[in-house]
Amino acid sequence: MKLSQAGEDALLASLLRDLPESRKFIGDDCAVVQFRGSRNLLVLKTDCVVEKIHFESRANPELIGRKAMMRALSDFAAVSAVPQFALITLIVPADRSISWVKKLYRGLKRAASKFGVAIVGGETSATCGPATISVSVSGFVEKGRHVSRAGAKKGDDLFVTGKLGGSLRGKHLRFVPRIKESRWLTKNFRIHAMMDLSDGLGADLPRLARASKLGFKLDKDALPLAAGAKLENAISDGEDYELLFAISPHDRSRLQKTWRENFPRLALTRIGNLTSNIKPQTSLSRGYIHFQ
Repeated sequence: MKLSQAGEDALLASLLRDLPESRKFIGDDCAVVQFRGSRNLLVLKTDCVVEKIHFESRANPELIGRKAMMRALSDFAAVSAVPQFALITLIVPADRSISWVKKLYRGLKRAASKFGVAIVGGETSATCGPATISVSVSGFVEKGRHVSRAGAKKGDDLFVTGKLGGSLRGKHLRFVPRIKESRWLTKNFRIHAMMDLSDGLGADLPRLARASKLGFKLDKDALPLAAGAKLENAISDGEDYELLFAISPHDRSRLQKTWRENFPRLALTRIGNLTSNIKPQTSLSRGYIHFQ
């Protein structure tokens, strides 16, 4: 079977079956590792952007570098972790200009510094193919504040931050990881499950529900649309990098009230709930699926 027939999720499931069972956190947005005697959990993430897949060749290299760093940091937001250190692997054609690379690194450094992350090393290599920038980030999360995709409960409310759709018009180069908001959520509420929307609601919501062995009911009319975006964009475009999380409906009123007080410029929208029926009660066009 070819990768184009299997898709990303099936490939990952096949690979993870062959990894040691002790790596119990693999499969979430970040790998989370426990050390004996430590009060915190070690959080590890690697991500990459590939030319002509994640950015156009004509794109501003500073924005490309920014996106490469912010993608990894968005996954830290998904598990409510604090990023600390980063390694950069740069794979570029030999005919790419030094000026292009310097602008790329300017974007990487500015994005890292915004969240207190130190770039401490990396690797470079030539390639005959498109440019690829890989970012590996390490950090920590307190044991009581780590959130995974699993853990949601029947009847939980589903919320998203911000607005959805618009990545095809350039939003994917200028998003801000919701680390501050994620840390606030886990400090003040019991968040049952959470992830960031990188592949679109149509791909990521089923993943969150499936991780908890639940189904979902989505209120499409409630979806918060970015300026100029249509419903299909909000579901299928991908690269929103907003938080999707599940929380008890008993916390709904307090969450909505205190959110408005702390984040008055960022929308928080209830978009549905999780159900015991594993078959979703709402049909969705899928979001972006790698290899397909």
